[in-house]
Amino acid sequence: MNIEFLQENIMNTKVTLFLILICYAFITSIQAETPTVPDKYVYIISPANGEVVHSPLLVKFGLRGMGVAPAGVEKENTGHHHLLIDVENLPDLDKPIPADDRHKHFGKGQTETLIELSSGTHTLQLLFANFAHIPHEPAMTSQTITIHVVE
Repeated sequence: MNIEFLQENIMNTKVTLFLILICYAFITSIQAETPTVPDKYVYIISPANGEVVHSPLLVKFGLRGMGVAPAGVEKENTGHHHLLIDVENLPDLDKPIPADDRHKHFGKGQTETLIELSSGTHTLQLLFANFAHIPHEPAMTSQTITIHVVE
């Protein structure tokens, strides 16, 4: 074989690979710039932010991109809801969510609840967690909404 022929073929192969890499980088950068809708999130269906309500009130939970499963059931891409009432700061996201009057657990897989609140202004937020009540990574929280409870 001719050494010049081999060198030319190697050079052509290198140029071809280089062009393929440039095209791949260009296509990838175009795709990266295309905004996408987040595929996993949790939200409060009702009440609406700013709504004036009476107690007891029905709070409905929404979830997109994952499934609901009871606490203790370890299944990929599932978890259950926790309702945070008048909580200013999220609990430690590396530990199980506390269970108290301000951190309500819905470990049976419930997607709504009837809650009693005193008259006044309150905040509500959902925090979605795994089978062990530990928030997913990254944490899935709803927007915090403010409601006004009247008698």
